Amino acid sequence: MEDVRDLKALQLDALKEVANIGAGHAATALSQLTHRRIMISVPEINIARLEEVPGLIGDPQEVVAAVLMHMLGDLTGRTLLMFPEPVGRQLCDMLLKRPLGTTTAFETIEQSCIKEAGNILSGAYMNALSEFMGMLLLPSVPSLVVDLSAAVLTTTYLNFGHDRDFVFCVETEFSIDAQDGLRGHFLLLPDLASLKAIFDAIRLT
Repeated sequence: MEDVRDLKALQLDALKEVANIGAGHAATALSQLTHRRIMISVPEINIARLEEVPGLIGDPQEVVAAVLMHMLGDLTGRTLLMFPEPVGRQLCDMLLKRPLGTTTAFETIEQSCIKEAGNILSGAYMNALSEFMGMLLLPSVPSLVVDLSAAVLTTTYLNFGHDRDFVFCVETEFSIDAQDGLRGHFLLLPDLASLKAIFDAIRLT
């Protein structure tokens, strides 16, 4: 696995194409739910060790809404979808069809909304990967935590991390009704055997 980050540009492009397909599916699903025009793009994809991720996603002291899911089936691991808190509130307003700026805290209904958004986005990325790999991937029930970015990642690392854990970090940009500026990060944390399977599949492209 030492050569994990030495993938050729062509192979990284294949991975980005998988993420782009997932983003397209997620945008369609969220648009249907909210009756708004939503575009999601994947400007960047990085492969890093879990402990290096805080440097990739911005300020470690930023408060984020994070949706954690387990990946079950032929490939196993975890997914973590992280939104800056203001983006999470805006998603709640959209899903609940409220005027933007209405959500001020994550009460029970808002938590359900963020979990649902996480379900849609993570599920779309997993489906794209599933099609690419020709394998069955099933998402678990999502759980939500609102905390500092560094705290979320530290907890993830302590609970799930291994010395040789690598993470696919997909930067995700949202445009809602042509208004830019919303961003999030989708992290895929495959178990070691699944990581090897993904890279074996990518190397064949």
